[in-house]
Amino acid sequence: MCCIRSGKFQSQYVRRGSNETLVISVLVENQPGVLNKINGLFSRRGFNIESLAVSVTEDESVSRITMIIDIGHNAVDQLEKQLNKLICVLKIKRLDNVEMTGRELILVKVSATPSTRRNIKDLCDIMHAKIDDVSAATLTVELADLPQQINLFLEMLRPFGIVEIARTGLIAVQKGAASMN
Repeated sequence: MCCIRSGKFQSQYVRRGSNETLVISVLVENQPGVLNKINGLFSRRGFNIESLAVSVTEDESVSRITMIIDIGHNAVDQLEKQLNKLICVLKIKRLDNVEMTGRELILVKVSATPSTRRNIKDLCDIMHAKIDDVSAATLTVELADLPQQINLFLEMLRPFGIVEIARTGLIAVQKGAASMN
């Protein structure tokens, strides 16, 4: 989970328990096999990818990969040099609290009885979550927010009975007029 103070990430390093992680944005050529090459580089060097989100950018020939990586053994500079050696990598940027805005999306299916639906709806209203689907026994809820807020939301939903969770991982861009291009 991210450490957040005043709605911003506390530092470029995200704390998850005793591990330290780093948010990295990588622009790559939009070609088959690129993600596999990058994943192989990380796994060969013993880095764990905590979160991974990939999508095409405003330029259809370029994709953005946003990763949260475990940096427990502090070889981040070496990893960046290795990434830069890959022909398919166009640009790498470490993102920190001053220069990034980020969000994560979660879909949660939660058990809902007639007596608990109102409480779940009230919680969704407080957290700015949206109810996407209603069935006789469940509600499916959507929330896009900072990872810490999503974790808080999940903790508040647990007493109702979480049936299923789908989570995107962090996506982030650099703040302001500057861009990675």
